[in-house]
Amino acid sequence: MAELTPELSACCSPEAQVSCCAPAQKADCCAPEAAACGCTDEQNDAGDMREAVRAKYAAAAAGTGGGDARTADAAGVEVFGGALYGGEIEAPTDAIAGSLGCGVPTEVADLHEGETVLDLGSGAGADVLISARRVGVTGKAIGIDMTDEMLDLARRNASAAGVENVEFLKGYLEELPLPDQSVDVVISNCVINLAADKTIVLREAARVLRPGGRLALSDVIADPDLDEATRADVAAWTGCIAGALTEEEFREALRDAGLFEVDIRETHRVHEHAAAAIVRARRP
Repeated sequence: MAELTPELSACCSPEAQVSCCAPAQKADCCAPEAAACGCTDEQNDAGDMREAVRAKYAAAAAGTGGGDARTADAAGVEVFGGALYGGEIEAPTDAIAGSLGCGVPTEVADLHEGETVLDLGSGAGADVLISARRVGVTGKAIGIDMTDEMLDLARRNASAAGVENVEFLKGYLEELPLPDQSVDVVISNCVINLAADKTIVLREAARVLRPGGRLALSDVIADPDLDEATRADVAAWTGCIAGALTEEEFREALRDAGLFEVDIRETHRVHEHAAAAIVRARRP
């Protein structure tokens, strides 16, 4: 990347580039003559993709068409969303109904009383509320989301459920607003594949985990033959398919993040070339 001018360095430092390059933020944080925000083409593309994802999930939270997020496969089988939770989950109906995930990560996170749990891309808040009840009043569940509409919905769901040991924060998965070694468990439900650079997200997850901390994700794993036409489709990306890693790529990214005891297990097919999977790992 080219050297940044002094006027841009505050907003467009290497650490800030991921958020600064989002189209909606360029006008506010960059000089008028710096339309590219000092970013490379690849970083600008990542910002454009982030904005597409944010807009889709904002519409989903508002019930105005994100909405268009498909939860069933070509045969009409529900492979995403609240139908995956079943009837014995301790979260309000509205929170479950608002889920666009591909699994139930709390079922494999092995949560204990007093633990602090972080949900990456918490959406309507279902997994945060489930976690909060399982860790009890001595524990805490935190949700991170970049979409104001989803954060508002999650807070309403928490209030309606009477759950108080929760916190919902606005932030990007690439820049988690939490200190090092501050949580016991990181969960996520079909969100990491929406990030332009999954390696950064997984490094951030490892950073905030305490020694011995656990990672438990539900996510989409691409088959090795996932075609380029699908990968190039923005609608498929925001629907949790086009951005997915293969199993081997996911394993490598987890190892590079410093995590070990990696376990990836397919749960069900969500696409001709992709499957939902449970992904688990641990920080040494």
